[in-house]
Amino acid sequence: MTNRIVTRRKAVAGLAAGAAALPLLASAGPVSRKCTPNTPARTEGPYYTPSTPRRADLREPDTGGEPTVLQGFVLTPDCRPVAGAAVDLWHCDERGRYDNEGFRYRGHQLADAGGAFRFETIRPGLYPRRAPHFHVKVRGGATRLLTTQLFFPDRPYDNIGDPIYREELLLRLDREDGTWLARFDFVLAPA
Repeated sequence: MTNRIVTRRKAVAGLAAGAAALPLLASAGPVSRKCTPNTPARTEGPYYTPSTPRRADLREPDTGGEPTVLQGFVLTPDCRPVAGAAVDLWHCDERGRYDNEGFRYRGHQLADAGGAFRFETIRPGLYPRRAPHFHVKVRGGATRLLTTQLFFPDRPYDNIGDPIYREELLLRLDREDGTWLARFDFVLAPA
């Protein structure tokens, strides 16, 4: 067995190669390729606030929360990117409290030409009867509005006890240099 050492440079090169292949997948046309089933909808909950500011950095200067990057793609069922899709994210703070008067831990952005989005924020905390989660609304020009919630895979006991939890809404989660790296790809139904 040989030792394989993956340096940061090799990892970045591999990620760049993978990202370069995405436009090829998207331009392949409507062949038999399918993305995962449409992302399941879940309730928006009582804390949604419309007209959030357009921003990718939701971090607050006085937070005690763990830094988290949430990123992924917005896709159609045949794996085409949904360029310009609006991705609206909101969540509670590290103590499980929502800001219902302003836009703390709230914001939206538009997916790029490849359907990619990225937020810098914190990991949300627990509050009664709920597992830690992100709330999201996603919509493209020719897609239905999706309202859903995303859950953390390293909290299985909290997830099972949450009546809104669905396994299909688990984030892919990793950690690097003290920052949580969360990934989720949305598959939107056509309008």
